Amino acid sequence: MKEASYIPFEAKSGQDKELTAFLKEGATLVAQTEPNTLYWYALKKNDGSFGIFDFFPNEAGRSEHFAGKVAAALNTNADTLVEHGWDKGVVANISNFSVLSYKKPDTDLENATSATYILLKAHPGKEQELQQLLIGAASVVAETEPKTLLWTSLKLDSNTFGIFDTFTDESGREAHFAGKVAGALKAQADDLVVGGWDNGVLNNIHNFEIIAEAGK
Repeated sequence: MKEASYIPFEAKSGQDKELTAFLKEGATLVAQTEPNTLYWYALKKNDGSFGIFDFFPNEAGRSEHFAGKVAAALNTNADTLVEHGWDKGVVANISNFSVLSYKKPDTDLENATSATYILLKAHPGKEQELQQLLIGAASVVAETEPKTLLWTSLKLDSNTFGIFDTFTDESGREAHFAGKVAGALKAQADDLVVGGWDNGVLNNIHNFEIIAEAGK
């Protein structure tokens, strides 16, 4: 698993249920037609906005996904369902990451109910240290967090990093943020992350409900 993409978007007024139903159908299509999409999550935040996070073995897998049936269907329906339509409401919001490290679910199709995404910006000169901390964290999660199903560390550009993880339930998320990886990041955040722990980490946490998923 080497590549990931994240797309946040909002439903048009009155289209919330329709967009949710569309994304649930999308998960089925991904599972049936995209062998190189390893994990695909449709997400919803408390503020009502939506997102898709997906993971691929390589750049070719990502290209196949964006040329596939789900992307085509979203393109076709975006003007009806998505605020600002396809170009401004979807394509303009795509972030493509490289995957630095990961812990996969013990059972690939194990149901996750919640997810968290955190964007981190490294202090100048601290990029390598933050990257190494994130790379090493995957094995710690695997050893100590049974309710963290998928955990990934991500790199957007030379100084911007991310974490995306999924959990069995809210207790899994709480255990994660009380765990060793969060503790290590908190201890080093002032040194490594722009804004430190409070402004650079906590303020950049996005919590989601998982409304649909596909996995291999």
